[in-house]
Amino acid sequence: MKSTILTIFAMLLFTSCASTKNADIVYGTSAQNEDLKLNIFVPKNSKNKKLQVLIYVYGGNWNSGKRSIYNFFGRNFARKDVVTVIPEYTLSPKADVNQMTAEIATAIKWVQNNIKDYHGNAENLFITGHSAGGQLGANAVLNPKFGINPKDISGIILNDAAGIDMKDYLEKYPPTEQDNYLATWSNDPEKWCQASPINFLDENSPPFMIYVGKKTYPSIITANEHFVTKLNEFQPEIQPIFINKKHVPMILQYALPWNKRSTEILEFMNKNLK
Repeated sequence: MKSTILTIFAMLLFTSCASTKNADIVYGTSAQNEDLKLNIFVPKNSKNKKLQVLIYVYGGNWNSGKRSIYNFFGRNFARKDVVTVIPEYTLSPKADVNQMTAEIATAIKWVQNNIKDYHGNAENLFITGHSAGGQLGANAVLNPKFGINPKDISGIILNDAAGIDMKDYLEKYPPTEQDNYLATWSNDPEKWCQASPINFLDENSPPFMIYVGKKTYPSIITANEHFVTKLNEFQPEIQPIFINKKHVPMILQYALPWNKRSTEILEFMNKNLK
């Protein structure tokens, strides 16, 4: 057991040495007039290179989470020569889902305009998100109200994404004060519709890669089933990749530099380079 812990520590230390963290970069201002910040993880020896870029949107049920928790994710992919960006966003009840999504869209636009200064190639920009982050990242790209051209995004990787068919879920289970859902979603079905990425899938949608935990919440399994069924109208070859994990371990697995998921995602990214 002791040798295993030492091995993991050594690998994580090696990973941290393989990248540079650029922290607390302001990418915008919230509706509450507060700075919005992001962290950028740049591979070492990236000078004179134009590397592919991955934006990771973390989850937390729309009312919790912070970017500093996910340094392991940024360093993991930077070690694989991917410039990795982790933006923060305003949480509920301070913000509703529309504001959160608009902030993530602003972060994407900031990356498109500025990532070249960190040796990233904005033409090869991918978005990924876990849990609530899957909904926010996908909707920021797919819903035209947020001003992102889906054709400018090389691919979207959903990791046990929640809320991707939220209108269907909230029609069955109307929002209450529990988990700040009324503040996040309101009682307006049109807002639920606007916040559900499934409603904006079309022939212009970026390529998708979709992970679902076999032991995750039933609502996530159902939403992903609906999402893939709709997505298959435009990308018939896409099928979810089921992993034998619960919801939280679906992101914690990336703490190990040798995890298989990172390799699979890198293969997906390399396949969809422009």
